[in-house]
Amino acid sequence: MMQDPLRAICDDNLERRWIWVTLIMTFVMIAILGAYAVASNLHPPSNVETIDSSRLHLSEEFAEDNLGVKKNADGSLTVTMVAARYGFFPPVIEVPTDTPVTFRVASADVLHGFHVPFTNAATMVVPGYVSEVHTSFPAAGKYSFLCNEYCGLGHDSMWSRLIVVPKSAAGDES
Repeated sequence: MMQDPLRAICDDNLERRWIWVTLIMTFVMIAILGAYAVASNLHPPSNVETIDSSRLHLSEEFAEDNLGVKKNADGSLTVTMVAARYGFFPPVIEVPTDTPVTFRVASADVLHGFHVPFTNAATMVVPGYVSEVHTSFPAAGKYSFLCNEYCGLGHDSMWSRLIVVPKSAAGDES
């Protein structure tokens, strides 16, 4: 018969059984989470692009004149934004429905969050890195960009506006 390896740390049989139950439950949960991640094709964030936050306003992509919505050759959009105390710049973004949108966000100062409620657009905006979110918006409406990471005393007023317009209305403007 095999010797119980937990005997060295615990003399009580009942306690050792509960330790075993706890260890088995832990490994079962890890296996379930791992299987779910593989089945759902979940991956950790992979866009690791660094930037000098102290010179952000001098960089080409994040210079003040280059912020906002840009249309790509394939019809998708790239939105370049800066998160800084206490707002997102530019403060208002307008995109059409059912169009692939890539948000590229950098922080000018401290850790911020980027969250559009009721959508899948959410990420952390870490100083020194460019955060990237790929999404599209199926329904027209007005949404808010919210900072969901505490960034200072003005954190509660850090939000900006996202306006999603019907694709036909967006096409009429260009």
